Amino acid sequence: MDRAQIPQPLFTGVWGKNHIQGICVDQKKGYIYYSFTTCLVKATLDGKVVGSVTGLLGHLGCIAMGDDGYVYGSLEYKIDAIGKGVLERLGTDASFREGFYVVRFDADRIDAEDISADGNDLMTAVYIREAVEDYNGFGTDQSGARVPHRLGCSGIDGLTFAPLPGKTETDGKYLYVAYGVYSDLAREDNDYQVLLCYDPSDWNRLARPLKQEDMHVSGFDAPLHKFFVFTGNTNYGVQNLEYDPLTHSIYMAVYVGKKAQYPNYPMFAVDLSVPAKTEDLRGLQEKGEVLTLRCDGETDPTSGVSGYKFKLGTTGMYSFGDGEWLFSDNRKCTGLRQCGFIFRYEYVGGKDAFLLKIE
Repeated sequence: MDRAQIPQPLFTGVWGKNHIQGICVDQKKGYIYYSFTTCLVKATLDGKVVGSVTGLLGHLGCIAMGDDGYVYGSLEYKIDAIGKGVLERLGTDASFREGFYVVRFDADRIDAEDISADGNDLMTAVYIREAVEDYNGFGTDQSGARVPHRLGCSGIDGLTFAPLPGKTETDGKYLYVAYGVYSDLAREDNDYQVLLCYDPSDWNRLARPLKQEDMHVSGFDAPLHKFFVFTGNTNYGVQNLEYDPLTHSIYMAVYVGKKAQYPNYPMFAVDLSVPAKTEDLRGLQEKGEVLTLRCDGETDPTSGVSGYKFKLGTTGMYSFGDGEWLFSDNRKCTGLRQCGFIFRYEYVGGKDAFLLKIE
């Protein structure tokens, strides 16, 4: 794949009223994919649209290219502010059962525009039961009062494939799915990012096409691991998750939090060279598998939280694995319709982490 053919920046085209949520690249075949909330777009690296999958009523978020050549993404169906906003922008009063899924697209079959996702085996889905149970569960605020959404779970968004903590790629890659987390200043049980980890080899046994009028609940009974990353509360949690082989880390782009006791960085990274540690979870009466933040950026001396001040990534990021990255910057282009520009960056570390690539 010749990266020189990627314009700086690459224009996504204009795609409806919902903004871009994620990007990924098929380096072997030379395609780039965009998630625009209710559709998936396939394009060549110079920007020519090849096809799209449309008709989703839920929120298609972060996407990732699997080693198997399929495109994976997080898909939420819920009736909160986000879900209602998606339906309003689509101009529909459709109803559905709330639920969270990871979906897989057969990328080779995306060869025309406006292919319907509904009930089509081009897109299969597995139900993420753990996230649904936490979303429907309860936690406690600082006064001890019962409040909705265990761990502050607002659903799922970030998604990537990466080795287990303390392992290498030769030991295999696993599917990581990040919670969205509601912003709530009166709680202490929502200060972790939560990463569910699954064995992707179970996919074919569990996955089914998704009929939105009667959505299935075939999926993982429980995650292989449920990891916790202490960052302080963020606004809707991890928006994009991306594994970088060069630094052996998982990068997490977030909408910054509002709790004054934390540095509220827009980006964090998990250091996968460090195995998970079983610890007492702050603000919770339980133990959990806690991951270690990479600390080559900036570390807050009071909270001990490490992160970066780099502000892109929440609408899409992709690592080529050799220090070069792509980041999306979303825009309103024509009236209320949305588009995006994809920029090339180099990883340099430090507080800002990335530098715009100049050629």
